[in-house]
Amino acid sequence: MGRYTGAVCRLCRRQGEKLFLKGTRCQTEKCAAAKRAYPPGQHGKGRRQKLSNYGVQLKEKQKVKRIYGVMEKQFRIYFKIASKTKGVTGKVLLQLLERRLDNVVFRMGLGVSRAQARQVVRHNLIAVNSRRVNIPSFLVDKDDVVEIKAKDKAKAKIKDNLELSKDRTVPAWLEFDASLMKAKVLRLPEKGDIQQPIQEQLIVELYSK
Repeated sequence: MGRYTGAVCRLCRRQGEKLFLKGTRCQTEKCAAAKRAYPPGQHGKGRRQKLSNYGVQLKEKQKVKRIYGVMEKQFRIYFKIASKTKGVTGKVLLQLLERRLDNVVFRMGLGVSRAQARQVVRHNLIAVNSRRVNIPSFLVDKDDVVEIKAKDKAKAKIKDNLELSKDRTVPAWLEFDASLMKAKVLRLPEKGDIQQPIQEQLIVELYSK
């Protein structure tokens, strides 16, 4: 699957809120979304845009895609799976996104951002139930064990990430041992475990048209 390779600060400015796509850097004075709190582009500063209902729904979908680093085609696949799964479609959709391996690595603090956590996974440094997995979209399940399987040099870098992420709270659905850099999935994630406000019903309404 593809991934966005452009300037991520533009995405936060376009969204009109911090999406923390650069991790800890977004909490500093260097954050572009804080310094230039208006949309990017030549006319961004002077333009005031009133969104229609469709625009509001689309913006919320774009927000969730950007947070989790998922492109449109893959996002549609997740929605299709969620709509066919027993339960509330919007909540199941968020659950699928939270269960992605790159997101789990990020939640453990082994990457300062989801993009960096994705790189850790792609470099074959993560094992699930003692088997190496290098697919960021791999979905973890209840009782799965996620841990680092890397040489000392790579482990040292990941430990640095862990130190930088020490103020971030590990969600309740993960049992994390920082000394071993290992986590166990205690249960499937819920809407309340997501730290950023998301109105998933808007996404359901958008795709239901």
